[in-house]
Amino acid sequence: MKIGAIDVWPPVVLAPMAGVTNAAFRTLCREQGGGLYVSEMITTRGLVERNPKTLAMIRFPEGESPRSVQLYGVDPAVVGRAVRIIAEEGLADHVDLNFGCPVPKVTRRGGGSALPYKRGLLRRVLRAAVANAGTLPVTMKMRKGIDGDHLTYLDAGRIAAQEGLSAIALHGRTAVQHYGGTADWEAIARLKDAVPEIPVLGNGDIWTADDALRMIRRTGCDGVVVGRGCLGRPWLFRDLDDAFEGRPTRARPTLGEVAATMARHAALLVECFGSEPHGVLDFRKHVGWYLKGFEAGADLRRDLATAGSLEELRGHLARLPATRPWPGAAADGPRGKTNARDRVHLPDGWLDDQGDVEVSAEAELDVSGG
Repeated sequence: MKIGAIDVWPPVVLAPMAGVTNAAFRTLCREQGGGLYVSEMITTRGLVERNPKTLAMIRFPEGESPRSVQLYGVDPAVVGRAVRIIAEEGLADHVDLNFGCPVPKVTRRGGGSALPYKRGLLRRVLRAAVANAGTLPVTMKMRKGIDGDHLTYLDAGRIAAQEGLSAIALHGRTAVQHYGGTADWEAIARLKDAVPEIPVLGNGDIWTADDALRMIRRTGCDGVVVGRGCLGRPWLFRDLDDAFEGRPTRARPTLGEVAATMARHAALLVECFGSEPHGVLDFRKHVGWYLKGFEAGADLRRDLATAGSLEELRGHLARLPATRPWPGAAADGPRGKTNARDRVHLPDGWLDDQGDVEVSAEAELDVSGG
């Protein structure tokens, strides 16, 4: 699969996830297999204003290539300036635009998965990004729409192709579904039929490498985007490498091997943040994902999730029974958030006029990371 001039093999993209896909986690995943590994969400306003946190998040470890950054923005002018900064300063090799985020603090400003409802505004944002990207490929990730009555993905896909985007990724859920229910793979197939001229990537409910192969067979999409399926399982990218090369082998780490990966992940986070307390604290949310399906005991899980230093964390990890085998299906299934929402938080009157292209002064977020 090609995204602009970038060869992506296997045709796998790590989905940008706030608080997860930092340099530490991307390093772990890239060591396992090939593909395209996208940063956490960077706000265009934060980049344009040179926000220190944003600038720190857009740094890539030495040797990471291609460097892929996801931008969130609502104002076409701000998006254009942010993309130009990335292109002119050589900050990344690929720009992805976020039109899939369903969280209220984003959608209530008209951003993320709310924005494609405004077709004219979407076109202006995409045109500004492409015009300022130089030779960098620009892609977008989106959802089916706001809800079942306000689907936008087919129109958005056609607009993206017309405006010169290099690829589109579709999460087969609406914003109101959040991460609940089952992803609609048939919508991915319909999008591929609607825009055959550029690569379409499918996202949603890829928990194993074999799920990725099934999605491609069923939908005809060109590649897959993996999000929650790799939480606590960076070796999923080794499985994906094997699957797309036709190899039947799949990673089945023992609990001891999982513990070693956990220790390395925590150490990389400490290096990433330049602070042991910060890195160990950030690692805590990963403990449950790594141990999913394993019998580890409530007390030990609690100790791991409250460790305050690398030494303390390693001591607790040493208590895990190292020879315990991979638990199979119990560890392969859904992980992370699975709930739906009652409604999508939108700006007042957002659904009244889909042709409106006005941008509120409060639309842009100044803090990156989602």
